[in-house]
Amino acid sequence: IMKNVLIISTSLRNNANSEILAYETERGAKEAGHRVEFVSLKDKEIKFCKGCLACQKTGKCTINDDANAIVEKMKNADVIVWATPVYYYEMAGQMKTMIDRANSLFSANYGFREVYVIATAADNSDGIIQTVLNGVKGWIACFSGVKLSGYLEGTGLYGANSVSNRKDLLNEAYNMGKNI
Repeated sequence: IMKNVLIISTSLRNNANSEILAYETERGAKEAGHRVEFVSLKDKEIKFCKGCLACQKTGKCTINDDANAIVEKMKNADVIVWATPVYYYEMAGQMKTMIDRANSLFSANYGFREVYVIATAADNSDGIIQTVLNGVKGWIACFSGVKLSGYLEGTGLYGANSVSNRKDLLNEAYNMGKNI
């Protein structure tokens, strides 16, 4: 069954490890026959949610920036893949801001049912991305019928593009996409 897959890369760094893995996931998903759209938050203007809740009535945020188009893509996706670097043991702030700005989806007729997470960190301690997963699970809990379907934990990655030397992680990302 062909699925509409939306990959959201939240790193703002060039040659970001999380983005490189996201591209491998995209390659696997495309080869599996899915329709894939890749969105990077680089060069996007995304302001903070004001908590006004107008979106719950209108279905659209009152702030006019790049977040609204991304939220529309999220609404129409069957699968959402978040890719984030880990900063201070948590998802990147721009990812959290994007999640907050997707508040209009709560009362919408959203299509996504599966969520995947790619998280990369320099630290290689066990469970380093658990706080990222907890945050995403909290968001998922707000949506009926949606589940965390998989995640990739890329740790021990010091410096931009260092994941290019990690065939294990590149293969894991590719296979995650292939098995969506």
